[in-house]
Amino acid sequence: MFTHRAKKHENSFVSAALAVVFTVFLPQPVHADSVTPPPVPADIQVPAGNKAFLVGHAEGTQDYICLPSGSGFAWTFFGPQATLFNDNDKQIITHFLSPNPFEADASRVTWQQSQDTSTVWGAGIASSSDPDFVQPGAIPWLLVQVVGAQDGPTGGGKLTETTFIQRLNTSGGTAPSAGCDLSTDIGKKALVRYTADYFFYKQDD
Repeated sequence: MFTHRAKKHENSFVSAALAVVFTVFLPQPVHADSVTPPPVPADIQVPAGNKAFLVGHAEGTQDYICLPSGSGFAWTFFGPQATLFNDNDKQIITHFLSPNPFEADASRVTWQQSQDTSTVWGAGIASSSDPDFVQPGAIPWLLVQVVGAQDGPTGGGKLTETTFIQRLNTSGGTAPSAGCDLSTDIGKKALVRYTADYFFYKQDD
């Protein structure tokens, strides 16, 4: 009797263990990420035939330098420096200004994937400061067209299908209102903090 009960208990344990193993290793359903941009002004809408596939939440600076302008002086934008994070606060992309090898090294805003270093360069084609969408004192919302794309050195291409990028939900980042008034201010830099959401688009299959 003791042996029978022990054997029965052992069989129950094995069955339970196998159930756990099969639960762990059976293929799990795959859910595609859903990227839904917010409403935007009509002049920065992405052309039909493209769909959003990635969003990054940026934290960084918009960088300005004081230069001569006309008969005076003005803060002149010379590039962004930002890190883009996903919804889990994991770094996914860096954003900066760099030479575009597809345009004879013309300086373009750049996005580089943090893991595979695939890179895209963009040119702004439209902007909006529509007060129905853009916060007071925030840099404009933008529509950027990709003008260069390059796989990472090991062939990674998480960004290289990108066709357009929108900069939305901006806060901060505008040039200072003072501090660039005299010849002695020439060369002075201002790194102005900003946040934004960048939505990446590719051709709709």
